Order: sequence, then structure tokens, then C-alpha cells
Amino acid sequence: MPKWVLYPGAIVLGYVVWRLGISTLRALAGPAPGTLDTEKPPDEPEDVEDLDVFLVCGECGTEFKVSRLGELQIPRHCGEKMFVERRPGTV
Repeated sequence: MPKWVLYPGAIVLGYVVWRLGISTLRALAGPAPGTLDTEKPPDEPEDVEDLDVFLVCGECGTEFKVSRLGELQIPRHCGEKMFVERRPGTV
């Protein structure tokens, strides 16, 4: 076969293989993030600076002051979950 047929044919074949590879990888990756969510996103975090809310470790007594409260996920410290402690506000 003449070279003027082989070179464009090789380029077209390479492009087809590349496109099939990319589409296969995208299909294996799954749906885009957020496309399967049925719940609405959480509301904006609430400012609780004035309320004196603390996360306290029951093992060692480490305290974290909470200044913004959104969807609460209790962290772990010393391997145990911390508990929420509300104290009277200081004015």
C-alpha cells in the first residue's frame, strides 16, 4: 500500500483507539460526584461563638471550643469519641 494511505489511516486508527480507551476509563470511574444525591446540601454553618459549646475528651480532658456548628461529626481523641458539653455563656 502507498504511504499516503498508511499514514492518515494510522492517525485515524490511533485516534479511535485513544477515544475508546478514554471512554472505557470514564465508564469504569462511575458517575460524577453529586449526581446520585437525593438530599439537599446542608444549610450554612451556624455561628455559635456566644453559646460556649465544647467537645471534650473523656479520657484526657482535652477540650475543643466549637465556634461554628454545621453538620456535627464528633471527632475521636485518645481513641474514644468526644462528647458535647454546653456551658453557661460568659457575658
